[in-house]
Formats: sequence, C-alpha cells, structure tokens
Amino acid sequence: MMAYPTSRRRTPWLVIICFALAGGSAFGLAAAWSQGATAARQAGASASDAFDVAARYVKTEARIPMRDGVKLFTSIYAPRDTSRAYPIMLNRTPYSCAPYGEGYRQRIGPSDEMMRDGYIFVFQDARGRYMSEGEFVNLRPHNPNKRGQDIDESSDTYDTIEWLLKNIPNHNGRVGMWGISYPGFYAAAGMIDAHPALKAVSPQAPIADWFIGDDMHHNGAFFLIDSFTFFSSFGQARPEPTTKSPPGFRFPTPDAYQFFLDVGSLRNIEERYFKGGVQFWTEMAAHPNYDAFWQSRNLVPHMNRVAPAVLFVGGWFDAEDLYGPLKLYASVEQRNPNVRNALVMGPWSHGGWARSDGRHLGPIDFGQPTAEFYRREIEAKFFARHLKDAPDPELPEAYIFQTGSNEWRRYAQYPPAGLKPAKLYFHANGRLSLEPPASPSGADEYTSDPRTPVPYTNQITNRRGITYMIEDQRFAAARPDVLTYVTEPLTAPVTLTGPLEAELFVTTTGTDADFVVKLIDVFPDDTPDPEGLPPSIHLGGYQMLVRAEVMRAKFRKGFERPVPLRPGQIERIAFALQDVDHCFKPGHRIMAQVQSSWFPLVDRNPQAFLENIFQARESDFQRATHRIHRSARHASGVRVNLAP
Repeated sequence: MMAYPTSRRRTPWLVIICFALAGGSAFGLAAAWSQGATAARQAGASASDAFDVAARYVKTEARIPMRDGVKLFTSIYAPRDTSRAYPIMLNRTPYSCAPYGEGYRQRIGPSDEMMRDGYIFVFQDARGRYMSEGEFVNLRPHNPNKRGQDIDESSDTYDTIEWLLKNIPNHNGRVGMWGISYPGFYAAAGMIDAHPALKAVSPQAPIADWFIGDDMHHNGAFFLIDSFTFFSSFGQARPEPTTKSPPGFRFPTPDAYQFFLDVGSLRNIEERYFKGGVQFWTEMAAHPNYDAFWQSRNLVPHMNRVAPAVLFVGGWFDAEDLYGPLKLYASVEQRNPNVRNALVMGPWSHGGWARSDGRHLGPIDFGQPTAEFYRREIEAKFFARHLKDAPDPELPEAYIFQTGSNEWRRYAQYPPAGLKPAKLYFHANGRLSLEPPASPSGADEYTSDPRTPVPYTNQITNRRGITYMIEDQRFAAARPDVLTYVTEPLTAPVTLTGPLEAELFVTTTGTDADFVVKLIDVFPDDTPDPEGLPPSIHLGGYQMLVRAEVMRAKFRKGFERPVPLRPGQIERIAFALQDVDHCFKPGHRIMAQVQSSWFPLVDRNPQAFLENIFQARESDFQRATHRIHRSARHASGVRVNLAP
C-alpha cells in the first residue's frame, strides 16, 4: 500500500455546536469543520452580543394534520412583542426540530440578523421523521397530478401553511420558506404549486438529483464515504415517533482510506455492517443505473408553476450540493420567466454562509467576511422586501463571488453575457495551453491500480472534511497514476466563468474506468504565508483545487444503460465539471490533473465492466492502463468560458 501521511487535524471544540447551527445540512458534522475555526474565533465576543431566544420569543408545539390525516410535528417561535404583525418563516426538515417540550433553540431562523429582526419562525419534522407521523421517503418524488388525499412535499407544505394561517395569531398573511441541503430540497419542492400566501423562498444548497450531481453519486460514480457515513445513521428505521437520533457508525480507525480499502467491495458493507437494516442503501444497491427509481427523485424537471420570489444560494466549495442550486435555478428560470428568480454563489463550504463570517476556507483568505455580507445585504433584505414591504434592495439576477480576484460580481443574467468559449488543451511534456495541438499523434498513459487508489485528501480522517475542495493538490501531482498539465506563468489575468466540461479521448486495457479531472490554480513560489497557518501548510507553490469532478465511463453514452469500454479503442468521454467564477492572477499558472481514482470519496471502480458495481467481488478488481490522447484529431482538455 502507498505511504500515507500521519498528521491529523483536531476537530475544534465548537464543531458540535456548529453542527446545529449549520442549518441541519445532510452532512452537518462535516460542515461544522468549516465553521469550527470561525466559531472559535468568535466565541470571545462580548456578552452584550448574546441573544436570549426565550426572552424574545414564545414557543408552542402543534401536530398539524395533512390532507391524508397524517399529523406533522411542528415547533412555532412567535415574538413576545405583539404590537405588530409578523410574517411566518417556515423550515421543514428531516433532521429534527428539537428541542422538544419546554426547551428552546439557541438560535432560530436563517440568520442572527433575521432572528433579531422579528419573524414567526416555524420548524417542522418532515413526514415520517422524528415526532411526525407517516412514512418517510428519501427525496419523495413530486406528483404533479395529485388528487384527493394524494400527497408529496408540495402538498405537505401547502397544508402546513394553510393550518398556520388559520391557527397562529398575529401574522401578516405572508409566508417565507428556507432550508439548507435536505431542508433546501423541501423548500424547492414546497414552492411548486405553492400556497398563495407563500411569497418568498430560499432553497439553499438544495438537493436536486442524487444520481447525477448531488451527494450520493456524481455522473453515476458512487460517493462512498458520504453515503456510508450518512446512511449508517440517517438511514436507520424509525418505526414510531421519537425525539432521539440514531447513533452514527463508530470507525475502528481514524483512517477512512485504510478502513474502506480493508472493507473491499461494496457488497461487503451490506454483509458486514448494514445487513439489510438500512433500507435506502439496499435500494441504491438494487438501482445501479439511472432508472425510474432515480429519475422520479430528480426535482429539476418539476420546477413548474412556481409563483413565489426565489433566491437560490450555493457555495463554490460545497462538497455536497453544488449541483442542486445551479440546476434548479436554471430550471426555474427556464420554466417560469415571469418569476423573480435570483442566484447567489459564494466561496463557501456546505452551509458555510449561515453562521461563519465567510472570510476563510482552510488556508485560503477571501479578503472579506463574505457570509456576513450575504446574510446582511442579500438574504435579510430579500425576505424583508417580499414579506415586510421593506425597500427594494435592487438585488441583481445573480450575485456571484469571484474567487481569485475576491470580488462580488453583479450579473444581469447567469451565466453572464459576453463569455467566450475556449478550451485548455493537453500537450506533450505536461503543458497546458489554449492553443490546440498540431501533432497527428500523441498520448500520455498511467496505470490505475484499485489496490492503491489515489486519495482525495492529504489528511488522515474518518469523516469527509469539506476543505478537500480547496486543498493543495501537490500530494496528487507527485503520484505516477496522476497526469498533470500546467500553463506557463500568466502574464495577464485569466478569468473563467460559468460551466466547465472535460473532454477526454481515452484508450484503456479495461472495460470500465473512472476519470477524475481537476482544475487547479497554482500559486507563485514566492507567495507569502499569512499569519496563523499551520507549520505544515505553505502557500508558495500551493496547488489550490478550484473544481474537480468524476465520470464513470460506462455511463458515457447515457446514465440509463451502461456500455462497456472497448479495450484498445479510442473513446470520447465528456462530462460537466460544474461551474466556476475564478480569476487566475498574473504570475499564477493554470493546471489540470487527470486520474482514475479518488478514494474513498468515490468507491473504487473494478475497471472491469459490471452491470451492478454493488455486486463486485474481489476478483473483479484489476489494474488497467489508461492513455489520454492529445493529438490534433483527439485533443483532450477542458472546455471553459473566458470572461471579457
């Protein structure tokens, strides 16, 4: 096995607190890593900054009946000051609206700013979760043809709002809705065929599609550590209402790389650990392709008949749901041309905009408190405008933080107008250029061995951290099974904005493979280290990951029906890397890396074609040699959009 670093990073003591504050995200504990350091810095704030929720709000609890008779447990926090009417802000969650009974949340609402401003905040356990009745269904499919007592998340939202308007005093007749990650999915689903009182919705890092781009799969490749960690707890059965959370999995080692390598094929996880007790894992294993099971859970095609004003929010370094806000925003824009639909993208990890100041992520300094700006100048003013008739903040169609230059950009449309399509081409001797290759032949090759997969991070951890999306890639560049292409130092800034697409022309000795493509910003060697960096981290020569994505090659012709690779034959493999808005500064270099494993973020591809990778046996895993062509006819590279 490859040598592996022995250093470990301690979890800040405020991580657990930040988990609750991260908005109940699908991997809230991971999000806490991002916010822990910031929270620790802020822990010494003046006591006068403290806000006593119980002193300012009255908490009540209710069981709200849905149209099919199922009752959903709901906590309501209403201002004690009844001298004026307040809008209602609704958050529906599968992660518990605890505390139950007499206890109060320490913080309520999307932000401290809105908590202080005064709203009626409502939290609801989703159907079949914690104290709510009914059956829980992961990413419950939307039903556009409901009749009678038919339900989905849209109808549950509608029925909840109808009950609140009739039973909660002192409201102004307007409702807003927000949520991060899974609650973001509920916010997006809830604005379809919305209740007339629902005036403003902010789906933040919403889940859109668990097979193509969010959380569990990316382009059909299975995200192993996320899925295992999440469903080992979240996926446990809840036979009856409860206030307790199921225990999470206890790793026997702090090294997830070694743990999952020792586990072997995916079938061993079911046999050794889950044993049929995690229903959704069993369902995923039974649906390895993009069949009706997954397609019905894709929310993107259902963004029809949206009436409320919408504010989608995402993070450029969101390790879980970068796909969701971009795709759902585009869908609402296309299908509802008259709706006020806006997009915010910042330099954040999953949920990092909710409580941190947003100035740093890992060792990268963005030069300003981006999250504070978002909460104060964008989110709070968006809801105040539509729910309280506050002055129009004149927000742009897209408020986008451009990394590298570290500036907020206001775009009249997204992607912005005036972009110039281009391609970063791979050349001999590891050179990357906007000029296409002229040679009639040429290729680079590497051997991918499932026994020693390329790690996704240089850290020892048994929880998937969030800084890997901005982590120094020098550890990967040093491996023989990673191809690296890099430009000369730039003499002028180069800004890439909008969608990216990898286009590879490959030859392999196997019948299946994964291809991971990374876009990297290489800092000058003389970049100074800011104060406070750990001794092991230096920004001189830092290879900052800007974007990376994986493609399972058997899905290159469609996700519904996998097709094996043909050994020795040149195959075109093209896939989206998701969007960026990044400025590569003068003196920096642009780098691309190509590899065929990303472990244990992504499960190991056996490199032998299988209809169902969940049924792979140890004997199916094999070494394979992959060639990346870079000739005039087969010019591999990354398609980009150059900003003017």
